[in-house]
Amino acid sequence: MTKLDPRLNAFRPDLADARLQGRVEAARFVEGVRFQVTEPLLGVHKAPRFDAMQLTQALMGETVLVFAEEGGWVFAQLGGDGYAGYLAATGVSREIVTPTHRVSVPSTFMYPAPNLKSLPAAGITMNARVTVIAEDGKFSTLANGRFVYSRHLKPVAEMETDFAEVAEMFLHAPYYWGGKSVYGLDCSGLVQLSLEACGTAAPRDCDMQEAALGKPVMANDLDGLKRGDLVFWGGHVGIMSDSRTLLHANGHHMMVMSEPLREAVERIARSYGQIASIKRM
Repeated sequence: MTKLDPRLNAFRPDLADARLQGRVEAARFVEGVRFQVTEPLLGVHKAPRFDAMQLTQALMGETVLVFAEEGGWVFAQLGGDGYAGYLAATGVSREIVTPTHRVSVPSTFMYPAPNLKSLPAAGITMNARVTVIAEDGKFSTLANGRFVYSRHLKPVAEMETDFAEVAEMFLHAPYYWGGKSVYGLDCSGLVQLSLEACGTAAPRDCDMQEAALGKPVMANDLDGLKRGDLVFWGGHVGIMSDSRTLLHANGHHMMVMSEPLREAVERIARSYGQIASIKRM
């Protein structure tokens, strides 16, 4: 059998995605059922437990293929980047509502009424998809009965133009393994969500991003870099905000930081070695 990446393929010894039949061994193969994420942020875990490692997060409006539901969890694969794992069953629904808008700011709120003083309000983050059914003044009415400040939304087809500018909106956001929102994110999560806001699909993890994104840049002594270049180490990635400055979510500062590239290279070398590659989008 072909060895497949379990991050991007839904299989386990007892069951697997029917599309993988003949490629993996499993007791049975099942067709995935399409669900939609209804929570603002939904953790994707390595095992069906809340204390299991978080691999990534699914955002409101994203669709997932569910292959099994058991003990309050679903074994599923995300429709966006194809990541597979376990999600809380309460955070997904069989009812699919076509999104019309996306959140275009780092975070905003869904209110129970078209009034900024109304409570309780639920946070919702960049790239979440929502369905607007009406607009009245400053607020948009969503299909779920909530209200969002209209200027924080854009039609799903309307994208940003500078992914480095998007990434800069997250300066000082806390570092959070597997996170991809202003409430917490990791290095590859920052890259993925920033590119997604500009209409560019990106894999989830930095090794996948290094293989899939951009064209190699030959930098002589780190000269000649440009805004938007991606700098990769073995297990880490950052975005050049200009020719000398690296923006990255990192575990040293435990937040998204902007710092001189040469200083970062010297420190990162002690954990991840030297730069593995530089890619230009």
